[in-house]
Amino acid sequence: MFLLIGQILFETPLKSLYNTLMLRKSKKKVILVIDDDPAQIKILDKKLPENGYDVLAATQAADGLQKAMKSCPDLIILDVMMPIINGYNLCQLLKNDLKHKNIPIIMLTSRDSDQDKQIGQDVGADAYLVKPLDLSLLLEKIRSLLGE
Repeated sequence: MFLLIGQILFETPLKSLYNTLMLRKSKKKVILVIDDDPAQIKILDKKLPENGYDVLAATQAADGLQKAMKSCPDLIILDVMMPIINGYNLCQLLKNDLKHKNIPIIMLTSRDSDQDKQIGQDVGADAYLVKPLDLSLLLEKIRSLLGE
């Protein structure tokens, strides 16, 4: 079973494959947003579809990893500070996986020190953006990473 809230699909295990197939039928690029802040997800849920993208969302890193493995999104937007598994570790896990290493990852976080940005680069993030969200900059990075 799944819940459709706006354009975000919150999946239960039984419908994961179905939702992935339905998103893939669409010609739109699929962006997986992994952020423990529901307000951030709500903003991206509204703005990304307005700009031609389908959105999958996860509020926990483990759930995000599972969705990334099952759906192979076109791009991932990833927060750093999350409970249990942080965004740096999740990024590194994905970039070390042969099937998923080429998925562009944008770190979108409130951590703004040079050291944080270096860690993001070291774990394989393709872009590092600092909150608060600058939508035009995010969309520019998305289009650039997707070759649009």
